[in-house]
Amino acid sequence: MSLRGPLFRLLRTQLSHTCQQSRAQSVAVLGAPFSRGQKRRGVEHGPKAIRDAGLMERLAGLDYTVHDFGDLNFHYPENDESYNNIQSPRTVGSANKKLSGAVSRAVGAGHTLVMLGGDHSLAIGSVGGHAEQCPDLCLIWVDAHPDVNTPMTSPSGNLHGQSVAFMLKELQDKIPDLPGFSWTKPFLTARDLVYIGLRDVDPGEHHILKNLGIQNFTMRDIDRLGIQRVMEVTLDHLLSRKQRPIHLSFDIDSFDPSLAPATGTPVNGGLTYREGIYITEEIHNTGLLSVIDLVEVNPLLGANPEAVEATASLAVDVIASSLGQDREGAHSSIDVIPAVKEDTEQLRL
Repeated sequence: MSLRGPLFRLLRTQLSHTCQQSRAQSVAVLGAPFSRGQKRRGVEHGPKAIRDAGLMERLAGLDYTVHDFGDLNFHYPENDESYNNIQSPRTVGSANKKLSGAVSRAVGAGHTLVMLGGDHSLAIGSVGGHAEQCPDLCLIWVDAHPDVNTPMTSPSGNLHGQSVAFMLKELQDKIPDLPGFSWTKPFLTARDLVYIGLRDVDPGEHHILKNLGIQNFTMRDIDRLGIQRVMEVTLDHLLSRKQRPIHLSFDIDSFDPSLAPATGTPVNGGLTYREGIYITEEIHNTGLLSVIDLVEVNPLLGANPEAVEATASLAVDVIASSLGQDREGAHSSIDVIPAVKEDTEQLRL
């Protein structure tokens, strides 16, 4: 079922004023230079790398007023010991609390928000802050990994692999009281989430996906169905019941490492360029995108400057296409083709 035409027009008219205003008027860019949700340093330089790849210039060519809110400054507690194998809980919790407030204020002020990470633990605050303003949102998670381990199932203890677990109401009794996370509460149900691009799923995550019936598309599913059908089913699943602002959380490692080498957890067999951009084009075409996270660009992990530039430029393409740049090119529209002006002096000669 394709969800274009009358249904989307109805959904757009039923959105709350705040979320509708955000898509219609302006885009805000917010950097979150943070890396403590995992062990590999360098991803805190992701926001700068993406800006240096031309993000603001690209967005200026689209039909939005663009605001750059700069980068958040995070506090790093001196003593942040692990808690039951969970790494840096106080630091990650504090950073996400700050990010949640910033996202909530930006969406409440009427902006479509672009959040630049940083590692994917930041989604706890980004999606949570969005939900404060738009509690009926839905989440599209584009990633090689589902990041839905609980603190008790995580093999690594890295919180960037547990982000979604903190959001889901169905997992509320599976989340222990972590230091730094007393401010959080679940706000999302399993039926309001779709995964795209999965190909590295831990045993605990596999159990959660199956047990909760979370809609997900692995790379095998994309190969079998094609990306067009995947997006039709995704949008039907999330939008056919009622209006929903969309939060797109996009991990650059969803792409194949040949396209995005400068990232911390690459997995072979990922999205092609055309598949990734098609996802964002279709989300833009709904008119319902409210916030996009672009995370896990790590300039220190590129083998050479070209690898870093390729990864950051790909991130810019993802963001721009989610905000309306299409593959016909970003350009101003014209209504009339200019007529030929005859040079009368030349005609007399």
